Amino acid sequence: MTAQVWRTDFAPTTAELNACVACGLCLPHCPTFRLTGLETASPRGRLAAMRGVAEGVIAIDDEFEEAMSFCLNCRACEAVCPSMVPFGRAMEGARAEVAAAHPTVGRGLRHFVLGRVIPNRGIVGVATDLIKLLQKLGPSLLREGPAQRSLRGLRGLQARPRRAQIVNGPRVGLLVGCVMDKWFGNVNQAAIELLDLAGYQVVTPASQTCCGALAVHDGNIKSGRRLAAANVAAFASADVVVATAAGCSAHLKGYDKLNSEGAALAAKTLDITELIARLIAEGALPRLPVTGEAVVVHDPCHLRHAQRITSAPREILAAAGLATVDADPDGICCGAAGIYSLTHPEASHQLGERIAALAASAATTTLIASANPGCEMQLRSHLPKGYRVAHPVELYLESIRSSSDHVLL
Repeated sequence: MTAQVWRTDFAPTTAELNACVACGLCLPHCPTFRLTGLETASPRGRLAAMRGVAEGVIAIDDEFEEAMSFCLNCRACEAVCPSMVPFGRAMEGARAEVAAAHPTVGRGLRHFVLGRVIPNRGIVGVATDLIKLLQKLGPSLLREGPAQRSLRGLRGLQARPRRAQIVNGPRVGLLVGCVMDKWFGNVNQAAIELLDLAGYQVVTPASQTCCGALAVHDGNIKSGRRLAAANVAAFASADVVVATAAGCSAHLKGYDKLNSEGAALAAKTLDITELIARLIAEGALPRLPVTGEAVVVHDPCHLRHAQRITSAPREILAAAGLATVDADPDGICCGAAGIYSLTHPEASHQLGERIAALAASAATTTLIASANPGCEMQLRSHLPKGYRVAHPVELYLESIRSSSDHVLL
């Protein structure tokens, strides 16, 4: 067979694929390899398959597509790879090639939903109202399955956060997200109030849109680049940009891989936990007395593995007066992974049950902190009743509000 001619300019590069030396150190950290024990379900096996396509040894067929699709793209392999293989980038490139090679109706519909529907705030607003109604009427209206489990993971939905009122100080652009302001409004609200308290001017440009992570992870690079370009323009005047969802902040930091115009935004992006922890360390935000209460900390993959951030959430929770207990020292993916619970519900459910059991047994507390909405939904839908899952910045703001020494305006 002759060498495969890649169909897109986002395909895995020779350098990316050849960086893997097949040492296998990634295998114990890969959730799908742990579930199946199959080489084709490991980072090493997937990279070998990509090389096989590039060299014309294998075709982009159903087997190759499933090997790429079954990956959660949690990037745990990157964190332990001695050769520093950019696996996440290569996987997104491989999925772009699959999409180009097999433009099916189903994939086209999925690309439309992830690239056009979800970024549309009006449509998301209508969907939110419908979900609110379903929450009131009860989940019995839906048959048991991954969609119902996801609905059980939603909070009582919140209103959009207010815009910040401070007009002086450094300008921080807040990515409100495609669903964060509608489904997790308290998180954005907490971020705004904390940054207000620290003297920052928080801006939420009306022209911003979805970060594009879901589209790019699904191989829809065209939509990903379009959404990235809109955000680059929207946040051009911001000194720093923050996102309250770990998946969003990780993707914003990777905008330079989509096109050169995204490099400036990527360079000034922080996850909200990074900035709040920094402000606490600098004394711009308070440290509160120890309460004697504990919180179990879950590390989202796109915070721990993609951004190498583990201390910031714990520093925030410690400043809130809480004692922290790790949910999973191994950092295995919870199974949320964007739309993975819909495309691979059984694997997602197994991983969700695992992390929920670990979190529930880690301490006597029923309070769990996670800095990503998908992870929060996954945990909530697999934990017994009585547990609360919240973002670290929410818990920190609540502690400030309950302290008589600090009053928020």
